[in-house]
Amino acid sequence: MDLLKPNSANSSPLTPLGFLERAATVYGNCASVVYNNTTFTWSQTYQRCLQMASALSSLGIQRGQIVSVIAPNIPAMYELHFAVPMAGAILNTINTRLDARTISILLRHSESKLIFVDFLCRSLILEALSLFPPNTRRPDLFLISDDYEEENPSLTVDLNRTYEGLLKTGDPGFKWIRPENDWDPMILNYTSGTTSAPKGVVHCHRGIFIISVDTLIDWSVPKQSTYLWTLPMFHANGWSFPWGMAAVGGTNICLRKFDATTIYAAIRRHGVTHLCGAPVVLNMLANAPDRKQLENPVQVLTAGAPPPAAVLFRTESLGFVVSHGYGLTETGGLVISCAWKHEWNRFPATEQARLKSRQGVRTVAMAEVAVVDEESGVSVKRDGSSLGEIVLRGGCIMLGYLKDPKGTAKAIRNGWFYTGDVGVIHSDGYIEIKDRSKDVIISGGENLSSVEVESVLYTNPAINEAAVVARPDEFWGETPCAFVTLKSPLSEKEKPSEKEIIEYCRSKMPHYMVPKTVVFTAELPKTSTGKIQKFMLRDMAKALGSSRVSRM
Repeated sequence: MDLLKPNSANSSPLTPLGFLERAATVYGNCASVVYNNTTFTWSQTYQRCLQMASALSSLGIQRGQIVSVIAPNIPAMYELHFAVPMAGAILNTINTRLDARTISILLRHSESKLIFVDFLCRSLILEALSLFPPNTRRPDLFLISDDYEEENPSLTVDLNRTYEGLLKTGDPGFKWIRPENDWDPMILNYTSGTTSAPKGVVHCHRGIFIISVDTLIDWSVPKQSTYLWTLPMFHANGWSFPWGMAAVGGTNICLRKFDATTIYAAIRRHGVTHLCGAPVVLNMLANAPDRKQLENPVQVLTAGAPPPAAVLFRTESLGFVVSHGYGLTETGGLVISCAWKHEWNRFPATEQARLKSRQGVRTVAMAEVAVVDEESGVSVKRDGSSLGEIVLRGGCIMLGYLKDPKGTAKAIRNGWFYTGDVGVIHSDGYIEIKDRSKDVIISGGENLSSVEVESVLYTNPAINEAAVVARPDEFWGETPCAFVTLKSPLSEKEKPSEKEIIEYCRSKMPHYMVPKTVVFTAELPKTSTGKIQKFMLRDMAKALGSSRVSRM
């Protein structure tokens, strides 16, 4: 047995790009991408991706170079997830809601050679490029318009500098460039920057292959599902579903933008079976004025923040079947999921929602997950209350942060990836996030979970959204400060006061956890994927000054 070694037949590099090639063979005449009145088949999508890969190679794009794209969930955005790495290049998707200064920094940091820009982001990118220092090479710019439907008269650019114009120059018989080994970089994503400056996360072909297949298995996605793109593809590459949907020959329903009305209409029109989104999407669906009971169940995968049990309960009462998971940009998708146990179906709906709000256990392809004490590095007790940092190890963990060896060494050490998320392990082995490490409130020496306080606030029938952060306090050090938005419409008599919200919380939680300040606001600051930007709220709470509460 010692003589047996890897050989050329069993050592082909893993890559999710082959999913598309297979889909064109197995599902060739089936719908791959639907956008407004345009429908592509899997054969057409494969051909278009080959042509774009060929065109990029003809432009001189070489193996390992960065090609960026800033666009919403439209067909070109989907195709570039295959076409760019098929040219041997590395795909970098950029958040459409970033400001010009940040985009300029990211483009320079990544040394992007070319950027595809949706026509609605044109002025943003031109401003970003104008901020480049003199004599600094700027990436080539190609405009994406909806011209596979109709020519946009507002665009006065050379057609050879558009996405469709460039695609037409490509060879549909192009032999796509396979990775030389598993570890070849394939994807560059910048973190959302909810807690700090964005970092460039690099993933390899092997990691993206593993996470794509892993998520399909964990969510039990059947062949030829109909997937609605409510999750931005620029956010961790849509949790790797661009490649996953090719693997199962599903139909991608693309949306340039959406609200609750658009989602419900798309579900009815296209027979949507699956969609993903942050808890804010669940809240949107549950509180929509025109919400209706679904005719057929729709599977929803949520992550990005712990979903309040009250929101889960309201969403599932409409016919959505919610699965809950956990992942980061650094994992390429979800690596912990709340694997459902059949015996839990006997519990009341409110208890089911509470259980489902936990993050859960490792997915099948994840090697190990643990919650460790910050100082000793030893796993915490499985008691549901001992706090520690969530750490991970497995094949889909990033290669590291681009040009940031110190940041990489800080995040990956002792054989683990340290997430920065604080959680507990329950007696049944299921993990539950309690906070980001920066969001834990330390009041009078007690560690206070903002997530737990938020969960209580969400049970108040008048509250639409809630976020809790620390506010400085002269005596306690910090006290909880709640920022809330109210449901609409509410009469003046129905609108609760700050005192009423505080009293509501006092009746449902230990007094030391009760918000000492409640700030009513029209909207909470969020990233484009619905994550509440708590660093902005912390700044607002700090600007309020000390809460100066009396001793309790």
